[in-house]
Amino acid sequence: MRIYLIGYSYSGKTTLGREMAHRLGWQFFDTDKAIELKYHTSISTFFSHYGEQAFRIIEKQILQSTAEMDNVVVSTGGGTPCNDENIRFIIQNGTAVHLQMSVDDIMQRIAHARRSRPLLKDKTPEQVREYVTAQLAQRLPYYTQAQLTLPALHANAGQLIDLLKTQILR
Repeated sequence: MRIYLIGYSYSGKTTLGREMAHRLGWQFFDTDKAIELKYHTSISTFFSHYGEQAFRIIEKQILQSTAEMDNVVVSTGGGTPCNDENIRFIIQNGTAVHLQMSVDDIMQRIAHARRSRPLLKDKTPEQVREYVTAQLAQRLPYYTQAQLTLPALHANAGQLIDLLKTQILR
């Protein structure tokens, strides 16, 4: 069994995924962290040196490596499921859970974040809002293909596990 947490950056995929895996007694796998460990660099540095296209190729390889895992909660990068091949892989190889957030809630989390994401670097708050609004609109058709959707703002691992038990983990 594999559970893939998908959604926009700052939706809590890593935090919720780690806690959920702990409660289920499963392993936790973060695709962004796996890339950082494999290439010995941060996502920001990887982006600035090699660009988004190279990142997406590596990201796809890392995602596909999860097919060999069992009893795992996978936290995907915000853009990971946002192409036909990746979202199809996720749905065919596990249960996709969309952690849904509004632009306003994302903006609040960005304002309180300790570090900036590569695609938001060097933007004014107004530019960030425009960027997030546009990018979220582009990504929603992929996110909404998930088997389950959970409002992420006040979500906790217990709620998600209960939802999965009633819908998937019977």
